[in-house]
Amino acid sequence: MIVDMIHRLLFLTAIASLCFAADPWTSGDIIPTAKLAQRLEAGEKPLILYVGFPVLYRGAHIPGAVLAGPASTASGMEALKEAVANVPKNRELVLYCGCCPWTQCPNVRPAFAALKEMGFKNVKLVEIPTNLHTDWISKGYPIERAAGTSK
Repeated sequence: MIVDMIHRLLFLTAIASLCFAADPWTSGDIIPTAKLAQRLEAGEKPLILYVGFPVLYRGAHIPGAVLAGPASTASGMEALKEAVANVPKNRELVLYCGCCPWTQCPNVRPAFAALKEMGFKNVKLVEIPTNLHTDWISKGYPIERAAGTSK
């Protein structure tokens, strides 16, 4: 009984530390949605990596975004590593997910941290505090849909 209580306490402590861990990015690593939309309209082409769930990517994604897999899974992390395998370490990488409020997102933190650990120097994160629909689509910013997906 005491051993079970200790295991539960350790488990809850581990969960709490994950929930309250500091974000791996700084305020300088954040790109507001309006700024990214302006850059895209001006013809800039940073490497945009979608690190969320494929079904959401197929529904709508930021133009030019590469589906790099949900970074919360082992296969998604492998897809992310494959997507950047031949990318110069100083190239600007712009990440986003947009599945849910980013305070709860299972994908952006591991993706951001992995890219930094891989030596990428210019990793940015699109500021999507609620979800892609609320913070990008409903504001009229451009989107792409996967081929064969209805509007």
